[in-house]
Amino acid sequence: MANGSSHIIQSLKLVARYGLIVLNDGLICLPIKRRLVIFESFNGKDVNDNPAAIYRELVAAHPEYAQTAYFSVKPREYSALQIKYPQIKLVKRFTPRWVGLMARAEFWVLNSRLPNWWRKNRRTQIIQTWHGTPLKKLGADIEHVAIPGTTTADYHQQFVTAANRWNYLIAPNQYSQDIFKSAFGFRNRFLSVGYPRNDVLYTTSNDQIQQLKQKLLGSVAGPVVTYAPTWRDDMAVRPGVYRFDLPFDLGEFFKHVPAKTRLIIRPHYLVKDAIDIHGFEDRVTVLADTDIAELYLISDLLITDYSSVMFDFANLKRPELFFAYDLAHYRDQLRGFYFDYEREIPGPLVTTATAFYQQLDVWQTVGEFIDYRDQQAAFYHKFCEWEDGTASHQVVQVILSGKED
Repeated sequence: MANGSSHIIQSLKLVARYGLIVLNDGLICLPIKRRLVIFESFNGKDVNDNPAAIYRELVAAHPEYAQTAYFSVKPREYSALQIKYPQIKLVKRFTPRWVGLMARAEFWVLNSRLPNWWRKNRRTQIIQTWHGTPLKKLGADIEHVAIPGTTTADYHQQFVTAANRWNYLIAPNQYSQDIFKSAFGFRNRFLSVGYPRNDVLYTTSNDQIQQLKQKLLGSVAGPVVTYAPTWRDDMAVRPGVYRFDLPFDLGEFFKHVPAKTRLIIRPHYLVKDAIDIHGFEDRVTVLADTDIAELYLISDLLITDYSSVMFDFANLKRPELFFAYDLAHYRDQLRGFYFDYEREIPGPLVTTATAFYQQLDVWQTVGEFIDYRDQQAAFYHKFCEWEDGTASHQVVQVILSGKED
């Protein structure tokens, strides 16, 4: 019976999808509507990242767009996001209203791929922001794709087909722009402006940073350290249940950092409830949903491993420590790094708790990792030189022009 119900539900979903496709195919023949802009982040999961930064700049500089700019969100996220962002017009993804807006939008501003089977009005322009400086191989650069139901060639073609629809692609640095050309087969116009989401790292004042600390942590008398590790697939114990094991002891950690240090743990949202900070609630805060740029701004030290947070945080020219406790295992499971991780990262690389505490002692004494100044400078030069706090403004100028090159 359960299996039969599943088939019925699946069939109804296919019928509904077909109906939306038919509706879309009719509406995309109509003229676009000036100033109608649809934003979407991570397939509608939230109002964040580059699309949110561009939206806020657009509406702040040109308030009339507040009536014609929408954020596309997943239906199950709609109610919570409506409460969180009451000033933003939200529209539920893959509903008749969404179809009507998408079909006649002047711009789509996205940070990930829409399904290739979803057609657009030929006059609608797509600004693809993407969502990070690539560390691991992407798209057509992946040599062997092990996904059931698809071949490596088909997987590569999916990326190239999607990228052929993008009118603009934002690049945060020359390194990323070169990779995007090969990984996506992108041949249209690059916006070589840096990432809009990083503008706040250049435009937020010291007073505003202190206000952020107060808002997120309350009174803070010492430095702030953020631990932001990569999501690991083996965190799943069973479907829907996840574990998270800190690779260091909290009691020992606080012996090797300045007095009154506050630790923020930034986990993947799926494991935020699996973190045990018992006994350290007054010194450790778990923040899985906060805008990560706010955590960068209030942090004096970032601890990570293979996460792309290393690139964004580097804009602040503050110290980073890389605790890659499972480097050998993780390296074997990766689809390949684009750069020499062990040689180029802008801070010490440690793989054991003992070495980790030793580097914390260095930071506690000096406030930085002096031996890594050259690496830090080289890293900034390679990955952050395009960033200057104006990326959102420059993208908004493209939207305002309303003209395709």
